[in-house]
Formats: sequence, structure tokens, C-alpha cells
Amino acid sequence: MSSLNKKFPRLLPEPIRKGMKVTDLIDSTFKAYNGGRLAEACRLFTRKMIAGNGLVGMSLTGALTPAGLGRAAIVPLMKAGFVDWIISTGANLYHDLHYGLGMHLFAGSPFLNDIELRRDGVIRIYDVLFDYNVLLDTDAFVRHVIQGAEFQRTMATDEFHYLLGKYVHEREKKLGIKETSVLSAAYQYGVPIFTSSPGDSSIGMNVAAMALRDSQLAIDVNRDVNQTAAIVYAAKSRGSTSSVFILGGGSPKNFMLQTEPQIQEVMGIEERGHDYFLQCTDARPDTGGLSGATPAEAVSWGKIDPDSLPACVVCYVDSTIALPLITAYALSKVKPRKLKRLYDSREKIYKKLCEQYFKHGTVEKTAHRTDLTGTKPPKPGRRNLSKRSTGAGLQK
Repeated sequence: MSSLNKKFPRLLPEPIRKGMKVTDLIDSTFKAYNGGRLAEACRLFTRKMIAGNGLVGMSLTGALTPAGLGRAAIVPLMKAGFVDWIISTGANLYHDLHYGLGMHLFAGSPFLNDIELRRDGVIRIYDVLFDYNVLLDTDAFVRHVIQGAEFQRTMATDEFHYLLGKYVHEREKKLGIKETSVLSAAYQYGVPIFTSSPGDSSIGMNVAAMALRDSQLAIDVNRDVNQTAAIVYAAKSRGSTSSVFILGGGSPKNFMLQTEPQIQEVMGIEERGHDYFLQCTDARPDTGGLSGATPAEAVSWGKIDPDSLPACVVCYVDSTIALPLITAYALSKVKPRKLKRLYDSREKIYKKLCEQYFKHGTVEKTAHRTDLTGTKPPKPGRRNLSKRSTGAGLQK
């Protein structure tokens, strides 16, 4: 028993009392199972991820904004400087528009008759309800905005969302509402927002439709890949930490984590991986639903710094439960940070990454082993994860 006393804290939580603060509840009561992991997530986020001036990226998957968590949690985190850049599904950004445009969504039930809802012109997202006209009016807003002259060119999704957020912000001011929209807040606070699948949402659908009417708007997905890598590299190259706060999984999660392999594997630039990893998910790794990237697996890809692996947390909790609690905990424990306004320096950090790539990266024709007959196949390169890679293997 004495050896346990030296290594682990005693499990003896205080009784829950009337009027208990969220921070006290989490610190004193969330001790084991996923309650314990949620407490670890809160401490990781506050003590390491947002401590100092470290970079924090957030990925959004699942219907978070329809549930009101954009206004309730994500916007406050951005405003406090606790989230510096975001990768989101297009659907989250589309439904975020409803709030910024002053439209009404309602708390319903998951057990309603969908045939009757369809007849009555009501849309259901599990237990969130809204009128079908909300979709039509939001579509009309997107189509109207993207007809503007500033949209008639090729751009990355961060620039597209910044411009779209400007118009949402203007609409909020006209309606006399504020801090209702993630896109509007991102415009105000200079937080770049990317989407990993630009065509996979109603926003992308409207962009595609307008292309048939000779709109010149086109999304530069290559710039997205390189711009996100540039954000991470700019932070790491000046000695800062890079953290990922992943809600759900899917494409946004991978798009955020692939920034490090883009820097190391593809561009041949010396790097170690993200420093801190926090994920809230209900998926399982053994079925493939965890997007093939638990923190340990991510180390093998160079996505996560192996030295930071013990500090990584996967919290198997619904994001709609975890996000409000983590947000409340962080806002209570940590003073707001100075906004990084990464969007304002997007060209500068992009140029920095390009310079390093042209210095270290190579382009060469490599024969694939299946193309070689009677020839010993080339020995595959391998990164040394025990120490910083020089990128030399990529240049041979």
C-alpha cells in the first residue's frame, strides 16, 4: 500500500455540495473513468496548451454549431485568445450562419415523426429543429455575398471564411446582435478558419451552383494544405508549442494533424510534431472510427512529438458535454491571452514556410519498386523519431 501512496493520489472525493463551482466539481469529483479523463483534459488545456503563448488549433466535427455551442463555447474561447486557428466541417460553418443572421433554431426531441416534420416544413438535426426557410434564406445570403467583386477569384478557405465572416458581422450589427457567430468572431479576432472538404456542405453547394452562373470563385485546396502547415511551422520555428484540441474526428482532425507530416515528410523540414494533443470523441480505434490516429499512432506518423505522448489526452465523452465544461473550466482558471490574429500575418508565415521548403525540399523522379525488373528495390527511407530529423534522407 505504501508504494501506491508514493505514486498515486488517494481516491477520496469531497461530497458534492450546493452551489459548487464547475472548477471545484471537476477537480474534486471527476476522478476515474472518463470523468477522470475529462479532468485531465481540463488540466492539460489550462496548464500546458494555453499556458504562456503556445499555439492552439481546434478542429470541429459533428453538429456543434446547430446545438448552439458556437455562441456558447467556441466564440468565448476565441475571444479569450485560447483558440488561435480552426479547421471545421463546412456544415458547422453553414449552420453557424443561421445564428449570425438572426434566424431561430429550437430545442426539440429526437423522437418526433419525421414524415410529419417534412410535411410541415421543419428540419431536424437530432433534437434541434428549425424551419425549412432557414435553409433557403441562408442559401440566399451566401449566394448574394459571393457575387461580390472581392470573391471573383481563387482563394484558400481561410480567406473565403474571413470575407464571409465580414458580411456576417455587418449583418449582426444591423440586427443589433453580437457574438452569435463563429465566422463573425473569427473575422473580428483574426482567427483563420479552414475547412478540409470545401464542397461537402451547403456553403460549398451554393459556391458550386454559382460557378454555373460564371462565378469566378474557386477554392485553392493546395493553399489550404500549405497555409495550415505554415501556421504550425511559424509557431514551432520560434520555439513556441503547438497544441491540437480535437472535437470529434473525421477529416478536420486529420487535416489538422497532417500539418506536421507535410512539414517533415513532404517538405523535408526539420520538426518533431505537435506538442500537446487533446481529443473528445465517442469513436473507437479498433473499428477504424477513430480516424486511425490515437496519440500513440500519431507519433509513428510524426504528427505528435514522442516526448509529449504522456501528456496527451483522449477523452471518450460526447463533445456537447465536454466542450462546455472545458470552456467553463478554462475561463475560470486562466486569464485571457493576447490575440495572435494569425490571419493578419498569413502571407508572412506562408512565405516563411516556402523559403524553408525551397531550401530543404527536393523534387526527383523515383522508380517505384514494381517498375523494377531484376533490380534490387531501393531501400526505403525512415525517420529517426528518437532525435530531430535533419531531413537528409529526403534529399538523397
